[in-house]
Amino acid sequence: MANMTHTRTRSRSPRSAGTAIAVATLLAVTGVLGAGTAFAEDGPSVPPGTEASAKPPVEVDTKDPDLKMADGGTLARARVLDIVQVVEDEGGEERREDTNADIKFALQAEVLFGKDSAKLSSAANGRIAAIAAEIKKQNATKVRVFGFTDNLGSSEHGDVLSKQRAQAVNSVLSKELGSGVTFEIRGYGEQFPIADNSTEEGRKKNRRVEVSFPRTEGSDS
Repeated sequence: MANMTHTRTRSRSPRSAGTAIAVATLLAVTGVLGAGTAFAEDGPSVPPGTEASAKPPVEVDTKDPDLKMADGGTLARARVLDIVQVVEDEGGEERREDTNADIKFALQAEVLFGKDSAKLSSAANGRIAAIAAEIKKQNATKVRVFGFTDNLGSSEHGDVLSKQRAQAVNSVLSKELGSGVTFEIRGYGEQFPIADNSTEEGRKKNRRVEVSFPRTEGSDS
């Protein structure tokens, strides 16, 4: 993705069981407050850092004197929280979000379609083909293509348009990837906004198509 100017990364390097808990707590807070959302099984938006997608890195000693707890308190099961990395191009037209388990691309509708249209623009194929190349690189066999709109107009119209746009993007991905990939296609309309719908800048971000898929274990791409 060209002209990347904004990157945020959360990293973890625990030196002891006590510091592992402190860092995990910090990641949980920053993951919830930071930009970006992650997919749940029944929808596209749950706070990042709530999915248990990896095994605990160290065994936690519940008798460690560095772990201060109130009387009667107990430790929850140790687990690794998702680390989220977000990269946007300069105009915010394209966004990539990486977690431990998934990769998600979000393309603003304006770079793919005309106004209130589900017909792909001349520049759209190249952008979608680049996403298909990453899917191939990750050897992903399940891909989600979700469409979204802003809150202008009727919700019924938004539901239909967002589904049509997701289908249009899926048609290009299908040609690029062949028959070995299973697609889930949904149109969510004005649901799950990622920005403020009271401004045009926010509405522009909400009008988008998201493509997500599992990342290869151990991949650092």
